[in-house]
Amino acid sequence: ISGFLITGHIFELLDKGQFSFSDFYSRRIRRIFPALILVMISSLVFGWFALFSDELEQLGKHVASGASFIVNFVLVNESGYFDNAAETKPMLHLWSLAVEEQFYIVWPLVLWLAWKSRINLLLVTGITAVCSLYLNLRFVESNAVEIFFWPVGRLWELLSGSMLAWLILHKERLLSGAELWIYNN
Repeated sequence: ISGFLITGHIFELLDKGQFSFSDFYSRRIRRIFPALILVMISSLVFGWFALFSDELEQLGKHVASGASFIVNFVLVNESGYFDNAAETKPMLHLWSLAVEEQFYIVWPLVLWLAWKSRINLLLVTGITAVCSLYLNLRFVESNAVEIFFWPVGRLWELLSGSMLAWLILHKERLLSGAELWIYNN
C-alpha cells in the first residue's frame, strides 16, 4: 500500500512540476517520528524493568538502529539458532519500516532524475521491480536471511504498488491511446 500511496503522490507532483524533496522528507518525518519515538521510549522503559542486561543492551542497539532506519541490517547479523528469542526484541518489527524508509531515501531521487531526463517513469519502475524480484528469487535459497531483511529483495513489493499508482494516474491517457490504436487497426 505504501508504494501505491506515496509513489502515486510523487508521480502526481512530478506531473505538475511541484515535487519538492524538502516537502517530501519533512512530511515523512512528521508522519513517522512521533509514533516511532513513543514506541522506542516505551520499549526502553519497559526493557529496563523486564529484560536482562544483555537483552537491554541489545534493545539499545535496536533502538539506535531503528531510529536511523538500519535495524534490518543489524538483524541480519543476529539471525540464527543461538540468537535471542523474538520476544526479547521489541524493535524486531521495525525491519520493514527500515526497508520502506531506505526505499524512500533513494526512490524519489531516482524518479526525479528519470523525470528530468524525460525517461518513462513506468519503465524505470518496472525495470527496477523486475530486477528486485529476480534477485529475490535468485538468492532466496542461498541467502534467505539477507533477502528477507535487505531492501534489494523487497523493492519489487513496494514497486508493484508504484506501478499500479502510475497506471491509475495515467489511465485516461492509456485508454485513449488504446482506443486510437484499436480504431486505426
